[in-house]
Amino acid sequence: MLSSTGVPLKEDLEKVFPNSVRLSQGAVAVIECFQNIPCNPCYTACNRNAIKEFQDINDLPIMDHELCNGCGLCISKCPGLAIMVVDMTYSDHEALLKIPYEFLPLPSEGDIVKGLDRSGEYVCDVRVIKALHTKALDRTPIISIAIPKAYVHTIRNIGMGD
Repeated sequence: MLSSTGVPLKEDLEKVFPNSVRLSQGAVAVIECFQNIPCNPCYTACNRNAIKEFQDINDLPIMDHELCNGCGLCISKCPGLAIMVVDMTYSDHEALLKIPYEFLPLPSEGDIVKGLDRSGEYVCDVRVIKALHTKALDRTPIISIAIPKAYVHTIRNIGMGD
């Protein structure tokens, strides 16, 4: 399905998501990179060596979730917008997702926006906690959103407006 629609299958996602024990320990990056292309900015951005050095520039990233602290430096460096940070410890009922965001206008803190799945379909309303946009040209804005924990594996983007 990924090659024809661009949407990964549940099995694809299970390969890259941390296990429930790691998710319960705090913020951690998830790399949804499924195509072998010449790219490694995630590796060079990671100060904790959680993203392993590539043997070949075309390799898929390998993440050691135990070394990742969820800092998010890799999110804005990924040209494929394939990285997010998940924090299941944000609150009792909500998780915090940090996701790349390339649309204008940027949402504002406190906005209620539409949580979308990987195919762009509405899932539920989510609350914007923070919108981080640096002036550096090579940085993608990062939106932090609070979502019901049940939707952590579903939400991948946000939509604004109707």
